[in-house]
Amino acid sequence: MKSITYILILFLTFTACKQTSPHTTKVVTGVMAQNAMVVSARKEASLIGTSILKQGGNVFDAMMATELALAVAYPFAGNLGGGGFMVYRLNTGDIGALDYREKAPMAATKDMYLDENGNFTSDKSTLGALAIGVPGTVAGVFTAHQKFGTLPIATILEPVIALAKKGVVVTEKQARRLHEKRPLFQQVNTDTIIFDADWKANDTIRYPALAHTLETLSKEGKDGFYKGEIAKTLAQFIQDNGGIITELDLEKYEAVWRTPVVFNYDDLKIISMSPPSSGGICLGQIMKMIEPYDLTAFGHNSTKSIQIITEAERRAYADRSYYLGDPDFVDIPSEELLSDSYLKNRMANVSFEKATPSSSLSHGNVELVESNETTHYSIVDQFGNAIAVTTTLNGAYGSKLYCSELGFFLNNEMDDFSSKPGEPNMFGLIGAEANSIAPQKRMLSSMTPTIVEKNGEFYMSVGTPGGSTIITCVLQTILNVHDYKMGMQEAVNAPRFHHQWLPDEILMEPYKFDRKTISELEQKGYLINEKDAPVIGRVDGILKLKNGTYEAGADFRGDDTAIGF
Repeated sequence: MKSITYILILFLTFTACKQTSPHTTKVVTGVMAQNAMVVSARKEASLIGTSILKQGGNVFDAMMATELALAVAYPFAGNLGGGGFMVYRLNTGDIGALDYREKAPMAATKDMYLDENGNFTSDKSTLGALAIGVPGTVAGVFTAHQKFGTLPIATILEPVIALAKKGVVVTEKQARRLHEKRPLFQQVNTDTIIFDADWKANDTIRYPALAHTLETLSKEGKDGFYKGEIAKTLAQFIQDNGGIITELDLEKYEAVWRTPVVFNYDDLKIISMSPPSSGGICLGQIMKMIEPYDLTAFGHNSTKSIQIITEAERRAYADRSYYLGDPDFVDIPSEELLSDSYLKNRMANVSFEKATPSSSLSHGNVELVESNETTHYSIVDQFGNAIAVTTTLNGAYGSKLYCSELGFFLNNEMDDFSSKPGEPNMFGLIGAEANSIAPQKRMLSSMTPTIVEKNGEFYMSVGTPGGSTIITCVLQTILNVHDYKMGMQEAVNAPRFHHQWLPDEILMEPYKFDRKTISELEQKGYLINEKDAPVIGRVDGILKLKNGTYEAGADFRGDDTAIGF
């Protein structure tokens, strides 16, 4: 009897150790809802978005409420002074995309960030007023509402304005970010701003100036931002701080409806963002390149799975560098880039025996700077409409320039242009002539809001922040659900890796991958970097289960929260 007891104890001890191993992912279930769901970077925004749905609003009403609530609750990336992309699927099956990406000012020039010797000066494109692109967020949410919204603007903005007046409790993660960026706030802003204080977790920050700006938008709509007093104040503020955006730049800004990138993967139909986002085309290239391989048989995060995904990623990112930009300015060979024959040829020299050196693939040399300085939210309403939205200021708190009179940060999106061929941007991504600076041109982006259909019905809405890692995070989340049979929260929680062509290395979340797998990859010539990737993305997604219930995945890597009913 003692021997049996001893064996049982050993078994239970081994099982417990195995379950707490950093190499395994605990199976968890996300927030479940029968009718509707909102998942975003902050609880306050998800609650407000859900409250709009409960009042009978649709997904586009909730979009406006959630996005503007993020501008209050999550100034790290939520914004009035930035821009973004939205992909939608109506309950009729109709799909579309909205581009409210920032634009270069009319006074922008191709060489505006080069010194007298032709050298790139990165601070000018990342810090302060010269880094600002013409903001698109306000135009985006009002354009979407004008076409599809049902509730009055005043009803939608009422809880957002109330939140700004009441204030938002600082989380521990937010307190750390504010502390880290405080020296840059002081460097860029000539006056003391609200964030230049020793904010601690559980403090409350109130935003009366932002509340007043939102009240103006509630009364005057989109024109209340791009014309009139706000436009005059904003343009003057930017110019007083050395920028070049004018009232005319603001007046001329328009969001643009785009045709999304659509492709098939196995029995899935993927609907993702088109240029000037690189997300849809790159995601399509990677998924079509790996489709012939049996990832399910290889196993999740196995040596073979990581190999084949990495090889596809490096080829897609090399193409991204050379071909992609604003479709209103450059011709993009989208059909060829996504054609089966082209992609088959791209993978022809892949071998499981050894890595393909990135130096053997064309274009460029870069250094990676990891970032999670964007935000994503997914919404499904009670009518069966779905959206995926990614919005950003680019860097954390954008240009770090804060307009105290209006209550928001301004972006530093000009850094997403190719300021000089061969020079990496702040995310380590390189571009060519297709993404050079030109007046009123939209800069290339990695944002990848994505909707997935299965059997002709809505299946998934997913997206993430993460700079250059956005595309690969969305990819792995979809694969985790489809190929590795995970639920949405489990798929979001799973350890992630990333390769972007150059530098020629696989970024891995530290201490989460099997050491044997890492050793096998290194033996085949892959360089593994766990040091520079403490976090890869913060994915927010919604999955429709077979019984019609929605499961949300809210990323534990941030303060992300799902609310449903």
